[in-house]
Amino acid sequence: MTAAGDLQRIQAYLRVAAPRGREHLQIGPFLATFNRESDNPYLNYAIPDDDAAPSRSDIDALVDAYTHRKRTPRLEYIPTIAPAGEGVLGAAGFEPEARTPLMLYTGVAAANAEPEGIEIVTARTDEELRDAACVQWEAYREEGPMPQRAADSLRRALDAGGIVVLARERASREPAGAGLCTGPHDATTELAAIGVREGFRRRGIAQAMTRRLTEEATARGIDNVFLMAEGPDEARIYVRAGFEPISEVLHISLTSA
Repeated sequence: MTAAGDLQRIQAYLRVAAPRGREHLQIGPFLATFNRESDNPYLNYAIPDDDAAPSRSDIDALVDAYTHRKRTPRLEYIPTIAPAGEGVLGAAGFEPEARTPLMLYTGVAAANAEPEGIEIVTARTDEELRDAACVQWEAYREEGPMPQRAADSLRRALDAGGIVVLARERASREPAGAGLCTGPHDATTELAAIGVREGFRRRGIAQAMTRRLTEEATARGIDNVFLMAEGPDEARIYVRAGFEPISEVLHISLTSA
């Protein structure tokens, strides 16, 4: 498959995956998604159609839909899929938040020993899923106690065919890290939400979880595993786990709305 074909396949997957468990509607050339339980901007965003050329009225309707729901108007997408979008959004007052590396699994991973004293398990039980949710809640510095809905979200990911892994100390079984692959579509999945608790970092746990997730995904016949790295430092971890950068994801929002 060509690089352009890889990107189109990933963007098509994101249009299927983003609406799962969310309110969603088509607004002009935008698929808008809304999380009913949280105003976290990373859970509320729109995706433009391929080669979208939105009008100002399309953008105004998108902004109205988000502000009506008390959500920040924002988008996450591969800019080369809709190259005209950023300029039109910028003219309407949208500003880029970040451009994060988009990476594809190539299967060429560096050989590394498993982290000493750590086991990586595929989470399936309620207890394991709750431990995984607690790790992610802490690792991503969410406020307040971890709500049950976070664990329920991981259960829904499993029900959709996804994979959740939990890293924990062998001796004490104390949770150390967690991550997941989302439910597949067209043999494509996103590797996401890799989190390691602060006291367990710099031990190779993130890399080990990434390897475990990709190995299990490919064993299930998934041949297109991608991820969005938070930045260059994180991207280097994923390169060692067998991923390579192929493009970027644009995060852009109207913060004054």
